[in-house]
Amino acid sequence: MNMVDSFEKIPVRIFSSAKTGSHFVAQEIAALIREKQAADLPCILGMATGSTPIHLYAELVRMHREEGLSFRNVITFNLDEYYPIDRDAFQSYWSFMHRHLFNHIDIDPANIHLPNGNWPKEEIKKYCAEYEQEMEETGGVDLQLLGIGLNGHIGFNEPGSSIYSKTRLVNLDNTTRIANTYEFHNISKVPRLALTMGISNILKSKKILLMGWGQKAAIVAKSVEGNVTEQIPASILQQHNDCTFIIDEPASNELTRIKSPWLTGDCTWTPQMIKRAVIHTALKINKTVLSLSADDYLENGLSDLLVEKGDAYEINLQVFYLLRDSITGWPGGKPNVVLPEHPERSAPFPKKCVIFSPHPDDDIISMGGTFMRLHDQGHEVHVAYQTSGNIAVTDEFVTRFIDFAVGFEDMFGIDNNKSQEILTAARQYIASKKKDQQDTSEIRSIKGLIRRCEAKATCRYVGLTEDRCHFMNLPFYETGAVEKNPMGEEDVLITMELLRKLQPHQIFCAGDLADPHGTHKVCLEVVFESLRRLKAAGEPWVNDCWVWLYKGAWQEWDISEIEMAIPMSPDQVMKKRFGIFIHQSQKDMVPFQGSDSREFWQRAEDRNGNTANLYAALGMTKYAAMEAFVRWHY
Repeated sequence: MNMVDSFEKIPVRIFSSAKTGSHFVAQEIAALIREKQAADLPCILGMATGSTPIHLYAELVRMHREEGLSFRNVITFNLDEYYPIDRDAFQSYWSFMHRHLFNHIDIDPANIHLPNGNWPKEEIKKYCAEYEQEMEETGGVDLQLLGIGLNGHIGFNEPGSSIYSKTRLVNLDNTTRIANTYEFHNISKVPRLALTMGISNILKSKKILLMGWGQKAAIVAKSVEGNVTEQIPASILQQHNDCTFIIDEPASNELTRIKSPWLTGDCTWTPQMIKRAVIHTALKINKTVLSLSADDYLENGLSDLLVEKGDAYEINLQVFYLLRDSITGWPGGKPNVVLPEHPERSAPFPKKCVIFSPHPDDDIISMGGTFMRLHDQGHEVHVAYQTSGNIAVTDEFVTRFIDFAVGFEDMFGIDNNKSQEILTAARQYIASKKKDQQDTSEIRSIKGLIRRCEAKATCRYVGLTEDRCHFMNLPFYETGAVEKNPMGEEDVLITMELLRKLQPHQIFCAGDLADPHGTHKVCLEVVFESLRRLKAAGEPWVNDCWVWLYKGAWQEWDISEIEMAIPMSPDQVMKKRFGIFIHQSQKDMVPFQGSDSREFWQRAEDRNGNTANLYAALGMTKYAAMEAFVRWHY
């Protein structure tokens, strides 16, 4: 009997990526639509919004255009909408649905139903009741799509929502507002209220598919493996008789079958699996690795490991050495020595290193200590800033720099009519800018310049000359909006050209797929695709180039995954902090920091300090902080 998913109270299907998971859901929807068409019946779909279903809607549009999938018999009811909000506002879910789906398919506009963010407040109860009645008169929802919030909300049913709740006006939890800040540029502009179907409405659906990608691992595990509780609304879906969670690999990391597979049945005891199991057990019972006993193994589900490998202490030593050998103060390899177990090669020395930074501050935030150490140890370090990062600069910051530029020209009597014209126009635009208005290309250029100058200043702080800074401005990012384009051919060609020019021995990339805005993921895909093509083309240097992944501001590697850990002294931690401070446009409350209200330097120090504490708890030397890396093989 297969017990791999025995801890899960809701069926879970895991896919390699959000894209492949979305394609599966699209096939399910298409099959249902065609089944209903064959029976000459309407197909009632409950629709979700946010970043989660974007790939899904793109695939449905493709199926409509290329495979003839018709939506003429489809009737839709959306889960929720901000309140108050004009339906034509870019952030409204009416606008979202038309932008991503409805404008590109043959659905009858009369069959589209969304809560109205402009309903008069005194009549909302009446309109909500009418919305529910209309849904019931169609025969009820055949298939309800859901996302899941970091706090477990479904629709806008926040923690504490009753299982009996109906369509209504709700207060948004602050964590939800912070998570949705990326849509509004500033948390003060995120509505505090929203209209949402209730949990009782959702449970009436004949079939439910919940999608969860990336950083949702912790809440997915609580929802499908924990107890049913109104404090985690998604857990209530355990009471539905046809609900499935569709998740990607990052979102599955906290499921027992992934995190602790030895507890679910047969397990193949590879060195990596042994390392995971022993580290997990040591941290769970608060012991160092070398102090684990045979009884500890038996009491924590590792009896099979003892049967296969024998003596507990020998297993402890194996894991201890793996941890010890991952720690090094020489991220580019230690010269003139032979260390077979060292994470990096000793030769060649010095190396040519390229740090790919998705935004103009990820280099210093995520691997600033390693960045400085590589340079200080004599390596030729280059930083490739993949995007301009222009949307993460506030209008107030632009105004400050415009004032400086104008004052500078006035102070020194510089008469430059063109610059005065540009600065005056920019100032006037910002002064009259409407709530949902996109920046002009000039404003975006000014914002990009601000971030470019900060990046250059950081490189100078580390000790790099200006010719070691490469500003790529990958086209996928330059939409002027929060939503970015997918990876394009030009992005890959720009990256291949830089790599051919530099021919590095070492590459560092942001392996942080939990970035809530997707930029890190696309930047990583661009580098991977570029390296694959260069290898296929027979570029000789590629075979000698090692790729190391670092985590960005959003999360850290699990300690069992870490292959190279760079320790930092208290002085190095402070030096890194001051390097992060150079990015003044990203200090304090920046527009797109996700659900974590800490500043980036605080996140970095907490993550690096926590990594050092975990190593110490397992019996390693106690350092002030550690930056962690995993090697990518291609």
